[in-house]
Amino acid sequence: MTERRASTLRPFDRLRTAQAQDGAGSTGTGRSPALLLDDVHHAFAGRAALTGMSLTVLPGEVVAMIGLNGAGKTTALRVLTGRLRPASGRARVLGGDPARLDVTAARRFGHVVGAALVDPALTVTENLRVAALLHGVRRPDAAAAGAGVTDRLDLVPWAGVRAQGLSLGNAQRLGIACAVVHSPDALVLDEPTSALDPRGVVLVRELVRERAGAGAAVLVSSHHLDEVARVADRVAVVHAGRVVGSLDPGGTDLERRFFDMVLAADAAVGPVADAATRARPAGDMTSRRPA
Repeated sequence: MTERRASTLRPFDRLRTAQAQDGAGSTGTGRSPALLLDDVHHAFAGRAALTGMSLTVLPGEVVAMIGLNGAGKTTALRVLTGRLRPASGRARVLGGDPARLDVTAARRFGHVVGAALVDPALTVTENLRVAALLHGVRRPDAAAAGAGVTDRLDLVPWAGVRAQGLSLGNAQRLGIACAVVHSPDALVLDEPTSALDPRGVVLVRELVRERAGAGAAVLVSSHHLDEVARVADRVAVVHAGRVVGSLDPGGTDLERRFFDMVLAADAAVGPVADAATRARPAGDMTSRRPA
C-alpha cells in the first residue's frame, strides 16, 4: 500500500475558527457518526435500488464505497445529500435529516454528487467566492478561502477562466474545490477522480486525507479498488443496493476479495428466492398481475 503523507492543514482550514463564531465549527459529537444511512430502501419504477443500505462514517475517517455499475452507490449518495427521499430507512448528516438540514449543519457539509455547485458563466475565482459565501464563510474571508483551495488543487493558471472554458478534468477539480472551500465537517464525493489525470488524482487524494486529518468525515464512491486503497480507512463493498462486506485497504488481493464478496452475496440471495417460490401456493398468480 502506498504510504500516505502526513496531514498538512492548508490556509483555508484556518477559517474554521472564524466560522465557529457564526455557528459553523466542529461536529462536537465525539465519535458519533457524522454520516449515517440506516436500513434505507428505495425503488425506481418497481426496480429495487437500495435494499437495506446501512453505513456510517465517523469524524476523521475516510470511507470508500466500491461496487459494480448499478450497485446503488450514487442512489445512496443522493439520499445522503438530500436529493432523494428514500421509501424507508433513516439518513443523517451531522445529526440532521439531509432533506431538511438547518443552516448551521448545511454550512458544515460539502458534496459533489451529480452536478457540482458551479456557474459556467463565472470564472474559477468567482465560483469559489460564491461557494464560500453560500456556505457561510464571512465576506472578508471569502477571497482568502477561495485562493487557498485554488492553490491546493493547482487551479491558479485557470483562476480567471470561466468554468465553461475549462477542460473536463479542471472542471471536476473546480467542483471539488467549491465543495471544500468552507472546510466542511462532512464531505461526500461521487467518483471524484473519474476525469482527472494522474496529477489531479494525487491532488484530490491528498486533499481528502487532509480533510480527514482536520476532523472531517469523508465518504467517496469509486469503481477503482487500487485508487480507494490509497485514500480510505475502510472500504465498503456495495452490491444489489446494500453493503455486503468491508475490505481492509491495506490488505492483499483486494480485487479477488471484492468479487468473492459479490459472488457470495448473490449466492445467498438465490436460495432465499428459491424458497419463496416453493412456498407459494400453486394457484397463486399474484406475481403475474399488474400492481
